[in-house]
Amino acid sequence: MCGIVGYINYTALQQEQTFLQKAVKTLSKRGPDYINTQNTKNGGLGHARLSIIDTSSSANQPMSDATKRYTIVFNGEIYNYRSIRKELKAKGFSFTTQSDTEVLLQLYILKGEKALQDLDGFFSFCIYDKVEDSYFIARDRFGIKPLLYYKDNEQFIFASELKAILQFPIQKEIDRSSLTQFFQFNYIPEPNSIFTKVKKLLPAHFIKIQDGKMEVKKYYSYYLKQSTSNDNYATAKQKVRDLLYQSVEKRMIADVPVGAFLSGGIDSSIIATIGSKLTNNLHTFSVGFKDEPYFDETKYAQLVAKKIKSEHTVFSLSNNDLYEHFEQVLDYIDEPFADSSAINVFLLSKYTKDKVTVALSGDGADELFSGYNKHKALLLASQNSWKNKLIKAGKPFYKLLPQSRQNKLGNLGRQLEKYAQGLSLSPKERYLAWASFMQQNKAHKLVKNNFLFSSRNQSILPFEINNMNDVLYADFNLVLTNDMLKKVDSMSMANSLEVRTPFLQHNLVEYVFSLPETYKIDNHSRKKILKDAFAQELPQELFHRPKHGFEVPLLKWFKNEMKMYLKQQVFNQELIESQGFLNWEEVKNIELMLHSNSPKDAVSSTWALVVFQHWVKKYFF
Repeated sequence: MCGIVGYINYTALQQEQTFLQKAVKTLSKRGPDYINTQNTKNGGLGHARLSIIDTSSSANQPMSDATKRYTIVFNGEIYNYRSIRKELKAKGFSFTTQSDTEVLLQLYILKGEKALQDLDGFFSFCIYDKVEDSYFIARDRFGIKPLLYYKDNEQFIFASELKAILQFPIQKEIDRSSLTQFFQFNYIPEPNSIFTKVKKLLPAHFIKIQDGKMEVKKYYSYYLKQSTSNDNYATAKQKVRDLLYQSVEKRMIADVPVGAFLSGGIDSSIIATIGSKLTNNLHTFSVGFKDEPYFDETKYAQLVAKKIKSEHTVFSLSNNDLYEHFEQVLDYIDEPFADSSAINVFLLSKYTKDKVTVALSGDGADELFSGYNKHKALLLASQNSWKNKLIKAGKPFYKLLPQSRQNKLGNLGRQLEKYAQGLSLSPKERYLAWASFMQQNKAHKLVKNNFLFSSRNQSILPFEINNMNDVLYADFNLVLTNDMLKKVDSMSMANSLEVRTPFLQHNLVEYVFSLPETYKIDNHSRKKILKDAFAQELPQELFHRPKHGFEVPLLKWFKNEMKMYLKQQVFNQELIESQGFLNWEEVKNIELMLHSNSPKDAVSSTWALVVFQHWVKKYFF
């Protein structure tokens, strides 16, 4: 795992090299082991290395082939590099390292863009061809590794993180529609970013730049929008098991210690269980919340650890631990991103890094197999049942209930009102409403001058939602890439930890999307086939527990430790109006709701305001 950056300058300004040096240094946490740059004809490439496979200096980057024609900067891992290496050697290719980077470079030399079809892994990379004076830039199938780029008439810049691009003299105009979507979803959906001229390369896409022309092309698809497998349930269950075992085995390959996150949920427990069978003395890690017993799930993690005989470590965190680190999290984030659970991931990664350099995680399983409460709600809402009619009729009364994410009763009231509202919407509108943290119309009012927002929002999901497989595909495109994977990548990289995601093995994803939705979810069970496939290997207590993620105690902070901060930096009319981004009256409404007896979604909206103000202060003004 590493950080990459590069630029092409069409005006040949010499000072660009200075900017490149600064840019690659901003990626030092992604790659603390070695940093270097290399010039190209009209630009340069930079690399910050976290050594995982072939930790010797011979595998440092930028890396060139023997002829010096091709140079690569690469972020990620290629799990099948050994078999590809063997095939290439049979064709006469020779190697000077044991790295997957050199294998990728030689494969590209042989096959060009078709090399992407052979890759099993996660990655973003750039290969420069000195003879053609061309750049080939690609991102993995599901967007596990990030890649952003900036383009104007004078330069093209790409990098693993926005902060590297910001080291160059670029046009920093805030995209008002992106800002609106940030408040709506708590993140900015790809391909857009917070700046109008910075884009994110979409998953499964590549860029080819030659002779001043840029081509962007998709190279992979995994969902045909219909069930294509004829496997019966028993056969499908066995295939899911086999594919997941193969996936974990591939991800155990490393020249450094490998461990696994273990939250006590089904997903991470399955990964840790498989991992324990493939290695001796697997290290597993979880975080507990000693001040929030309702959210502390470490007892389930310890049940699994005991069963699989892993060397288990629990990091027991207090609310004060979380509070002390939130500014570190905001400092690392270089684009507004308001998923507060990033703080948990940051601390889990921070302490895990003390023991291992690579950790396996269960990310992707909820989106692949339908694990969210939202999925069950969407399934039930699509049915013409008497329960739905009754809930819809009771809509006026739900506003009288306490509504908050901070406790069980408040969460029930919030969910009832949200569900009742969703019953009146179309399936696509309902999905987007339940994927949002702020209602679309409220986000639209909050941000000034967001004239293109309506058309932007309509293009988020360029397809209709007709069934649960469509819902899962929407989650892959919206929630997984923009929230979950971004959160894990940025917070693990902030601590120089590589996280691998076995559920996102591409042939497993393809197979699960080919299965009927009823194999994954029905009125009584979510992640049905996954649970059934591993029912005999996990403690039974895991299958009879409610699913609830940890909620950072934001409301407590807002009423105590952050009270003065909010007054000065968030709910400050003079500051808000001087910036010119937000409408003060809407900000004031959030403040009033936050201090009411039923704060509802004002807590998440306030956190989004905190994140934005921190970002504005650091990166814009």
